[in-house]
Amino acid sequence: QVQLIESGGGLVQSGGSLRLSCTASGGSFSRYTLGWFRQVAGKQREFVAGINFYSGNLYYGDSVKGRVSISKDNAKNTVYLEMNNLKLEDTAVYYCAAEELPVTIFMEATPAYWGQGTQVTVVS
Repeated sequence: QVQLIESGGGLVQSGGSLRLSCTASGGSFSRYTLGWFRQVAGKQREFVAGINFYSGNLYYGDSVKGRVSISKDNAKNTVYLEMNNLKLEDTAVYYCAAEELPVTIFMEATPAYWGQGTQVTVVS
């Protein structure tokens, strides 16, 4: 059974940085895309970033481009999301997700596997 374990959320001041991690287990992820979505209560889920373990292709959501960077460690089945210059509107629950899909489809889909979510709160 595929499991995704996230870490790294927390409270940060506006303009600060955070790094989220997501480690996958219980499967073979060589062709998977892993990535991050975020959601604020009462609002639609938003794609943040995704990266494909095989191709290395990566994409970012429009609202975070230029402020976040996603990277991977294939040997550890882990993806990292480095977030810089955080804004109040980045406050959300961040979910790691995974599926054997190209990133371009992953970012528009509802991936099959999800982590439990980690809260990111940006304060002024």
